[in-house]
Amino acid sequence: MLKKTKLRHSEYYDMQKIYDTLYSRSLNGNNFYKLMELIGSEENIRLAYRNIKTNKGSKTPGVDGLTIKDIWHLNDTAIVKEVRKRLNKYRPQPVLRVYIPKEGSDKMRPLGIPTIWDRLVQQSTLQILDPICEAKFHKHSYGFRTNRSTHHALSRMISLINIGRHHYCVDIDIKGFFDNVNHGKLLKQIWTMGIRDKSLLCVISKILKSEIKGEGIPSKGTPQGGIISPLLSNIVLNELDWWVSNQWETYKPQKVSTKHKGFLSYARKYTNLKDGYIVRYADDFKIMCRTYEEAQRFYHATIDFLNKRLGLEVNADKSKVVNLKKNSSTFLGFKVRIVKQGKSRYGYVAKTSMTDKAIKRTKRTLKETVKEIQKNPEPDSVLRFNSTLIGIQNYFKYATTIYMDLTEVSYSLLKTMKNRLQNHLKIVSFSETPSAFKKRAKGIRPDTKIITIQNTPILPVTGIHHKNPWNFSQETCNYTEAGRSKIHTNLKAISRDVLSQVMSTYSKTRSIEYNDNRISKYVAQYGKCFVTGEVIGIDRVHCHHVTPLYLAGTDNYSNLVIVDWSIHKLIHMTNPQKIISAIRTLSLNKKQLAKLNHLRSKVGNEPIVM
Repeated sequence: MLKKTKLRHSEYYDMQKIYDTLYSRSLNGNNFYKLMELIGSEENIRLAYRNIKTNKGSKTPGVDGLTIKDIWHLNDTAIVKEVRKRLNKYRPQPVLRVYIPKEGSDKMRPLGIPTIWDRLVQQSTLQILDPICEAKFHKHSYGFRTNRSTHHALSRMISLINIGRHHYCVDIDIKGFFDNVNHGKLLKQIWTMGIRDKSLLCVISKILKSEIKGEGIPSKGTPQGGIISPLLSNIVLNELDWWVSNQWETYKPQKVSTKHKGFLSYARKYTNLKDGYIVRYADDFKIMCRTYEEAQRFYHATIDFLNKRLGLEVNADKSKVVNLKKNSSTFLGFKVRIVKQGKSRYGYVAKTSMTDKAIKRTKRTLKETVKEIQKNPEPDSVLRFNSTLIGIQNYFKYATTIYMDLTEVSYSLLKTMKNRLQNHLKIVSFSETPSAFKKRAKGIRPDTKIITIQNTPILPVTGIHHKNPWNFSQETCNYTEAGRSKIHTNLKAISRDVLSQVMSTYSKTRSIEYNDNRISKYVAQYGKCFVTGEVIGIDRVHCHHVTPLYLAGTDNYSNLVIVDWSIHKLIHMTNPQKIISAIRTLSLNKKQLAKLNHLRSKVGNEPIVM
C-alpha cells in the first residue's frame, strides 16, 4: 500500500515523466551527467517532503533533536532553499547511533539516524537514482525494491525446485555485509551504472562517510538507517547477481543451436558452464543448482568472487551446499526442503514451514501481548493482540505446514492465556461472534470455542489456511505506463494538466504542510467543491480551513476542504444583504446549504436560513 501511495505522490507532483525518462535512458545504456539539477528541482524536493513525512523515521529526532514536526510550518520556498543550500556544499550532520533488537537473535543491530534535513537530502537523491538503478538491477533481486517482497523471492525459489528441478542449494552467509561495504568499490559501481555526475558522487561519498556520533567517521559500510542505504546495498550486490546470472541464466553463446533446449543439453555436457540461478533478498541469497557438482563449483567460485571482487568475507560456519532432499535450507524465516510427492508430475516438491527461530519468536511475541491484555483487559488490548497475530499469519501463510506450525504455537499459548486471563475471559462458540470477526476468521468451524475479553473475541492462532506464493510479474514497473497499469489506475478522474496547475499554484506564504495537504484534498475530492459537489474551474479553486487558524486550527489534512471561491466568500460573509444576493445566485439545495452552514458555524458565523 505504501509503495502504491508513493507512486501516486509522483503523479501529484508531476515528476512521473522525468522518472520514466531516466528509466528509459538507463535501459538504453545512456550515461547521466547533470543529475544534481533534477535532485535540486523544486518539484523533486517537495515530493521528497511528501514521501518522508508519513515515515516513522521522520518522527525520530537526529542529533539536532528535530523531527518533521519542527519543519512543517515552513513554507515551500524555505524548504526548497534549505535543501538546495545543503546540496550545494554538502556536509551531513553526524548521525545518531541507536541499537534495536536483531530479529531472531539476542544481539542488537546498530542503526544510524540522520537529521531530518539530511533525510530530505537523501530522499531527494533517492528519487532520481532509483529509476536509473532499477533499469540496471537483476530481475531476481527482490529486497528493498518497489513492488517486490520476501514472498516473491520465496516463490521464485519454490518454482526453481518444483519446475526447474534444482534440488541443490548454495547457502552463503556474508559476514557483516552492511558494515563491510567498500566505499571506493561502491562509487565505482555507481559510475559503471552510468551515473557520471561527479557532484552527485561527491554527495554520496559524504553520506557514506557521515560521522557517527561518539564513534567517528566510518571507513567502510553503508549506514543502516539512512534512506538511501538500501539502494546502495543493492548496487553493491547487483554485480554478484549478474555474475551468477551470466554463468548460465543470461549467458549468450556466440553460436546458438536452432533449438534452445539442445544448447542447454550441450552446455551441461560439454562446457564449463554452471547451471545455477540466483534468488536474492538484500544480503540473503540462494543459488539453486541441478547437481551437487555444479553446486560445489558455484559455492567455491562465489566465495572467491565475493572476496576478490567485492571485498566481502564469508561466514564459513553458516555457508554450505545443501541437498534439499536430505536437509533443509532457511530463507527469510521459512524452512525449505524437498519431499517425495507420489501424485505430483514433478516427483519431488518443495515443502515449506516456519523456521525454529520463527516459531520461538512467534511464541515469545504473542505471550508478551497476552501479558498486556492481563495488565489492561480492555478491547484495545485484544485488538492489538489480533493485529499482531494477523501480521504473523499473513507473513507465514505461504508455508505449506502453516497449520501445524501455528498449532504448536497455539498449544504453547493456551496455558499462558488460561493462567493470565482466567479472571477476565469468557468463552463462546464461533457462531456467537460478531459478523466482522467471522469475516476475518474464515474457515473456522461454528462450534469452535473462542476466548473473549469484554465481548471482544480473540482470533484463534490457527485460523489461517496455506496460500501458494505467486512469482513476481516482471512487467510490473513504476517507470513505464504498462508497468504502472498493473499496480494502480492512474489519476483518470482529474486531468493531468489541471492537477499540474493546482500543484504549481501553491501559496508561497503558507506552510509546506498546508500546500501538500491541499493537493491531497483536491485529489480526494476529485476536483469538486465540498459544498456544491461540482467540478471547480482551475482559477476558482480555494482551500478552506474548517477550524480557522485564529481559533487554533491547523494545516492538517482533516482540517482542510476544497471549495469554489464563491462558496469560500459565503462561508466568511457576514453582511445580510450580500448573503441573500449570493445565495440567490448559487441556488443551493437543502443538503448543500447544510454543508455550507456547518462550515460557517465552525468559523463562528450564523447559519443561513432559507
